[in-house]
Amino acid sequence: MIFKNNFKLLLILFFVSFRLSGLFAQVIKKVEPPFWWSDMNNKTLQLMVYGDTISAYTVSSDHPELIKSITQAENPNYLFINFVLPADIGPSIIKINFLKNNVIKESINYEFKIKNKEKSRNKGFDNSDAIYLLLPDRFSNGNSSNDNVTEMLEKANRTNPDGRHGGDIQGIMNHLDYIKDFGATTLWITPLLENNQQQYTYHGYAISNYYQIDPRHGTNENYVELVNTAHEKDLKVIMDVVLNHCGSRHWWMQDLPSRDWIHQFPEFTRSNYRSEVVTDPYASEADKNLQQNGWFDINMPDLNQQNKLLATYLIQNSVWWIEYSGVDGIRLDTQPYSDKEMIAQWAQSILNEYPDLTIIGEAWLQEIAHTAYWQKKSKNADDYSSNIPVVTDFPMHYAIEKAFNEEQTWTDGIARLYYILSQDFLYENPMNTVVFLDNHDLTRIYSSFQKDINKLKLAIAFQLTTRGIPSVFYGTELLMEGFSHEQHGKMRSDFTGGWANDSLNCFTSGGRTQAQNEIYDYYRKILTWRKTKEVIHTGKLVHFIPENNIYAYFRYNEKECVMVVLNNNQTQQTLNTNHFSEILNRYKSGFDIISKEKIQDLNQFKINAKSAMIIELKK
Repeated sequence: MIFKNNFKLLLILFFVSFRLSGLFAQVIKKVEPPFWWSDMNNKTLQLMVYGDTISAYTVSSDHPELIKSITQAENPNYLFINFVLPADIGPSIIKINFLKNNVIKESINYEFKIKNKEKSRNKGFDNSDAIYLLLPDRFSNGNSSNDNVTEMLEKANRTNPDGRHGGDIQGIMNHLDYIKDFGATTLWITPLLENNQQQYTYHGYAISNYYQIDPRHGTNENYVELVNTAHEKDLKVIMDVVLNHCGSRHWWMQDLPSRDWIHQFPEFTRSNYRSEVVTDPYASEADKNLQQNGWFDINMPDLNQQNKLLATYLIQNSVWWIEYSGVDGIRLDTQPYSDKEMIAQWAQSILNEYPDLTIIGEAWLQEIAHTAYWQKKSKNADDYSSNIPVVTDFPMHYAIEKAFNEEQTWTDGIARLYYILSQDFLYENPMNTVVFLDNHDLTRIYSSFQKDINKLKLAIAFQLTTRGIPSVFYGTELLMEGFSHEQHGKMRSDFTGGWANDSLNCFTSGGRTQAQNEIYDYYRKILTWRKTKEVIHTGKLVHFIPENNIYAYFRYNEKECVMVVLNNNQTQQTLNTNHFSEILNRYKSGFDIISKEKIQDLNQFKINAKSAMIIELKK
């Protein structure tokens, strides 16, 4: 240990010093990260200090051996202190002095903590899990006292579909049992960090402070409590991380560390949103530059991750939140828009510290060839590896959306499911894909299916039995509606019952309509069954070319086999199974987990119109 003094005494001195420095501080306004951990695998730390002409000061410390170097930014109001931490530093508080003419003008006490070694933290997730995605502002308002916060520009207005409605961390905590009972095992929450914009802040993707939970959602401590409570209920938590852009009202936007901290143009310039150019061997530099460097929106400045100081800042921020909160996974927003080399470095840095943690990359692309590029160790022509193991399967989403709306042709209708899966050879690991019917950016699947419950049931049965990790968007189980080409706030509507004055409570069966309960129960039945089915989690998949608008496939391992049949016809069908004999000849009967009916004759059986069967095969 470097420091021999009693640690409790150091803490007392720290808080006293902090209070005194607060009385007289004239220079230092921000220090980020606010604290760190001494026993990280990576022994380096970059400390960003912001204050009036801070670069004009020299830096000293009571332990100068820890400071490797000082980096001055283009802007004299920033200073970057680079630490190298010895293995034996332990929990410590070091004093950092800022001097002018060899006179100490200001000091800070910087704390190094010890990492949390509890086994319930940072567990990761896999194919045995099912994700429940929610927007916190639209899920439940558990603390109405934080709906309006003085320093936050946008106030609550539930009558405005695109306004803030008041959902918060406490509201999520109040309904963790609902999520668990529904059958989900993992909670993905869209960004909770501060978004101090003037409007549209409910979605959370225009971050104004990377180290602070938005006070309208709660506090940093509330977030830790949410993660801990979820873990106590055997639920995992995914944090949504945004590296490509920040909010236009982020505190540094008023005084950038350097001109190249963000991508700048003579006038506002959007991205062309054509992420295919990253992998296109014939793409023009003009198109690539616009896709990578154009702003995602007028209130979302594009961060330049090729700036090494910014890259380190963003990497450290993600590591900080993972260690601070204990989350089990990270979902990376807009993966193809960020500098791909920096993203690979970011992912590897996280996994070096937390090898069990799972990272999902959002690659919103139409084709599997483009999507697969962004998965770890994909066989790419340029040898690029993102180091991100899991990708979002947008090609599968589009196939599902069309499959049950079309009549079958050679390639259309239910044949789309066959053809999309037949391209899985392009993935390094097709099991590491997130399969979803809809999400917070897409038309609600119930609306895509023209409010046809039977189409939705077919899609659910497929989603929960195909390869990959299923993800359910909040409200899909309640038949929520909304189109992406209309107001986004309408397709991200409130979860009825999440507010004290709601006339109905959809968190309970009595508060749901008959149709809502039908879909909720259907989803819950299959999700609950799926939890213990290793054959679905990791089993192999064999499928047969769809015929007569019927698609059949099998999931199997050494212990068991499940047959899934999807009838996309408007009439009941009699299925002759001779074509499936290579699998079925080993089995004598089956049990449909949906209808709870036994199938005594596997050679031929009936399947109802627009319905699915999930059959556990028996020898």
